[in-house]
Amino acid sequence: MARLFGTDGVRGTAGREITAEFALRLAQAAAIVLAQNARDNGERPRAVIAHDPRISSDFISAAVSAGLAASGIDVFDADVLPTPAAAYLTADLGADFGVIISASHNSAGDNGIKFFSRGGHKLSDSLEDEIEAEFGNSHNAIGAEVGRITRFADAEDRYLVHLLGTVREKLTGLKIVIDAANGAASAISPQAFMDAGADVVLIGGEPDGLNINAGYGSTHMSALQTAVLEHKADLGIAHDGDADRALAVDHLGSIVDGDHIMAILAIGMKQAGQLARDTLVTTVMSNLGLKLTMQKHGIEIIQTQVGDRYVLEAMREGGYTLGGEQSGHIIFSQYATTGDGTLTGLQIAATMVQSGKSLAELAEQMPVYPQVLINVPGVDKSRVDDQELQELVMQASSELGDEGRVLLRASGTEALIRVMVEAADQGTAQSWAERISRMVETRLALD
Repeated sequence: MARLFGTDGVRGTAGREITAEFALRLAQAAAIVLAQNARDNGERPRAVIAHDPRISSDFISAAVSAGLAASGIDVFDADVLPTPAAAYLTADLGADFGVIISASHNSAGDNGIKFFSRGGHKLSDSLEDEIEAEFGNSHNAIGAEVGRITRFADAEDRYLVHLLGTVREKLTGLKIVIDAANGAASAISPQAFMDAGADVVLIGGEPDGLNINAGYGSTHMSALQTAVLEHKADLGIAHDGDADRALAVDHLGSIVDGDHIMAILAIGMKQAGQLARDTLVTTVMSNLGLKLTMQKHGIEIIQTQVGDRYVLEAMREGGYTLGGEQSGHIIFSQYATTGDGTLTGLQIAATMVQSGKSLAELAEQMPVYPQVLINVPGVDKSRVDDQELQELVMQASSELGDEGRVLLRASGTEALIRVMVEAADQGTAQSWAERISRMVETRLALD
């Protein structure tokens, strides 16, 4: 049987994998595991729930709330808010756990359920396994022991005050285009930037339940690029559907990805004495240019496997204050327990004000090394350590030296291997990537 939880909660097609019955049963299982400490202490368990605006979120949220209340959990319903808001509010309220109903950057037909433990942290694999083991079981509260479902009336205000408290510079004079992906940040993100003093233009801010991530947001950057140029803005910020990530566009219309954002923020935080141990946490997929730029500025890099949860784990273990992914999941541990797109956008804008430089000038600090990624399907990914293949990888690495690297990654969900090569020039990267990919096809072909 396949594991119920994926890399970021449980996700699937609404009405097929994610049904009302499934959501209720999963909530009951989570209540057994995540509310146990409160019960052991004789306390009444509490949970925060929020959701994105896709059409299925209402019925799934209602089913989860019902399952929790039937299990004796008092539910505080924050309605439509970003994933990082649910995490923050879980901690701020002192709730035993939190729930977010969202499928992030997926289209409107999909949805998902993700839990946060006390303090607003993503669940460990072991906790997810415990919930999965309880799936189908329930703790049935009786009579007056059932939970209440209460509207979390000041949820948005609490989160907004928190966001504004992280910005030490007024953004007066900056014109910013916000692309909310017709998602969970459609109201809160533009409000945060306006309250911080910026002149805001909003696109992708009219969710109707069906248009989330459709032609807008961090997976469709062209709309933001056009709007920044059209409005002569200083920068643009693009969120995904649940607003746990942000990508940017400078005043020239160029995309500023997560690697550039991390470089800008890490340098600024080091100068301000806010970068713990002068260290940045990234994944193995970050561009080589980021690593070399950090070395130039005396900043150490710690790399994890792909996934913001692994970045978070490394940050918590080492006490680091900044980490993230090329995709725009940026984590500020002094302010948040997960990636936060609105928070990231505010920090980018504040860095521009502090430095007196444009986003384009700040992004120039990091050169981008050509990166070629080839997916090789239909292979035995368990044999990625094949001796002849590894000898070719070592040869490539030796020839590329400090100005390149090779990465082979077995997909976690498909029978394929990802071949990634970076080099000082596009031709060299392309040549090595194709050569290694051909050997993967030959040596690891499925019988």
